[in-house]
Amino acid sequence: MMRRLALTAVVSLAALSAAAPAATAAAGPLPLPLPLPMSLLQMDDAATHLTVAVSGTGNPEADGTYELECEPTGGNHPAAQQACDRLAQLAGESADPFEPVSRSAMCTQQFGGAATARVTGTWQGRTIDSTFERTNGCEIGRWNSLRPVLPNVR
Repeated sequence: MMRRLALTAVVSLAALSAAAPAATAAAGPLPLPLPLPMSLLQMDDAATHLTVAVSGTGNPEADGTYELECEPTGGNHPAAQQACDRLAQLAGESADPFEPVSRSAMCTQQFGGAATARVTGTWQGRTIDSTFERTNGCEIGRWNSLRPVLPNVR
C-alpha cells in the first residue's frame, strides 16, 4: 500500500512538472510589474523621525515631549538643527548612541539626577526605542553623548 502511494506521488509530481512549462509557454510572456509610485521610490532609509520625551530635569523648559525630524530639519525640538547635526556626526562613529549600557560595564557610582528620557522613532533607517537616565557614570556619559538631542542637565 505504501509503495503504491509513493509511486502515485512520484508520477503525479513528474506529470505536473512537465505540464507547467508547457502551460506558461502557451499563455505567452508574463506581464511586466507595475512601476512603484514616486513617493515610495524617494523614501530615504536614512531619514530621522524621533520623539524625545524628557522628564525630571528640574527645568520646566527642558521637560516635555519633542518631535525631531532631520533631512529636512523639522519638528518642535528646541534645538532641532543642532540635534540633527549631532545625530549626523554620531552616524559616522562606530558606537551606537541608542545602545543600552552593557551589564558588564564598570561604571562610577555617582548620581546625576532624576532626569529620564525616552527616544522612539527611526534613525539611520532603523527603529529606535531607548531609555536614558542619569543613575551612574556610564548612564550620565551616554546621556551627555546625545546632547543636544537630550537637554543639558547638571
